[in-house]
Amino acid sequence: MTLFGDKAMSYFLIYYIVNTVSTWAFGVFLIQNDDPTVDKSAQKKHNKINWKKILPMPLVGFIVAIVWMLLSIPVPNFLGQTLNYVGSLVTPLSLIYIGIVLYNASLKNFHFERDSVLALIGRFILSPLVLIILIKIGASTGFSMPSLMSQTLVVQSATPMLAVLPILANEAHGDVKYATDVVVMSTVLFIVVVPILMTILQFI
Repeated sequence: MTLFGDKAMSYFLIYYIVNTVSTWAFGVFLIQNDDPTVDKSAQKKHNKINWKKILPMPLVGFIVAIVWMLLSIPVPNFLGQTLNYVGSLVTPLSLIYIGIVLYNASLKNFHFERDSVLALIGRFILSPLVLIILIKIGASTGFSMPSLMSQTLVVQSATPMLAVLPILANEAHGDVKYATDVVVMSTVLFIVVVPILMTILQFI
């Protein structure tokens, strides 16, 4: 809204919905599937579908919310306010967790490593570049979109890593420090990336 105004909100929500679904349906599955404490050979022998991995609770909640909205089911005022308060706690709690991990790891150990740099290149360069190419290909085939929509989507494609990433890594016994590093680095560098992206968007 700061960059593009209220008119961009609908475009923002389109990207947000796709990002949310892909994160909780596909991203979480990849993170949990890489859990070093799980015996993968034993899992293959059972050949059972792990619905908990395929349908994590955040995704289930999202699906229920969409159905709820489509059916226009009224939500009691007290319940709506309570759920809004709970939902608003997600990012602050994630950031508090990141702060705890950073404190325990010490800022002296916080530096750019090869894997971190590759993650940042993927987020800030490859992701917007791929989206710009797709927009250009769509425009050349007659599937053009409003300028405001394309600009909003490009900026969103370069937003910082999800704040909840270190928590997901911790649950899957993964590299929490690496997850924390990329979240913090991408959040700090986003301040520099936004003006650059906004300048590039003028020529698209």
